[in-house]
Amino acid sequence: MKRFYKDATVGRAENGGSSDTVDGGFVVLLDGRSIKTPAKNGLVVTSKIVAEAIAQEWQAQGEKIDPATMPMMRFAATAIDRITTQRKAVIAEISAFGGHDMLCYRGVEPELAALQASLWQPLLDWASNTLGAKLEVTSGISSIDQDASALAILEKCVCECSDMELSALHTITSITGSLIIALALTRGEIDVDKAWEATVVDERFQEIVWGRDAEAEDRLIARQQSMVDGARFFTLCTDA
Repeated sequence: MKRFYKDATVGRAENGGSSDTVDGGFVVLLDGRSIKTPAKNGLVVTSKIVAEAIAQEWQAQGEKIDPATMPMMRFAATAIDRITTQRKAVIAEISAFGGHDMLCYRGVEPELAALQASLWQPLLDWASNTLGAKLEVTSGISSIDQDASALAILEKCVCECSDMELSALHTITSITGSLIIALALTRGEIDVDKAWEATVVDERFQEIVWGRDAEAEDRLIARQQSMVDGARFFTLCTDA
C-alpha cells in the first residue's frame, strides 16, 4: 500500500474523531484521522507509551507501507481483534505450554543434557521458588504429567496479564516453546539475550555437531526478532 498520509501523531480517544473510540484511551492519528485494526475496530490503547510506539512505526514508513515493520501495531491490533473476544481461549493456549514445557524435557546425549541443565534448571528453580510452581523433569520425549497445583499457579500468572500483555506473551511462549521462559522474561528475571540463549540450546548443540545451515539461521534470526518485539511490547504495556 502506498503511503497516504504525512504525519502520524497520538491523540486522546475522545478527540480522535471516531465514534467507536472510548474515553480515557489513546489513538494514533494519521493526518488527524484515527486508525483502525485489520478487523475495522478502532485502535484504542490505554497507554500513551504504546500509542506513541505505534505512531512512530507509522511515521517511519517510506513511500510504501510495510506491515512487517510494525510489530507494535500488530500486537495491539491482535489484542483488540482477537483477545478481547477470545480471552479465555488465548489464556488456555498459553497456559497449556506449562503442561509440556520445553525446559522439562532433556536430551539423552550427556553433553546436550548437561548444557540444557545449566541453562534451564535455574529457570525451573525460579518458577518453583518464586512462583511456587514446581515442574518435574524427564529425559527424552516421553510425556510427563505435571502437578495440577503447579499448572494452576502458572495459569493464574497468565490470567493476571491484560489483553495487550497477553498478545505479547502468546507470541513469546509460542516462539520459545516454554511458558517458564516467557514468564521469566516478562517478569524481569532474565533479559532477552538470556531468554534466547535458553530457547535455542538444542539448535546450537546441533550446530556444533553438524555445522550451521544458512536457511535455518535465517529462520532463527526471524524468530529471535519476534521474541524481542514481543518483549518490548510487553514492557511498554507494563511501563504505562
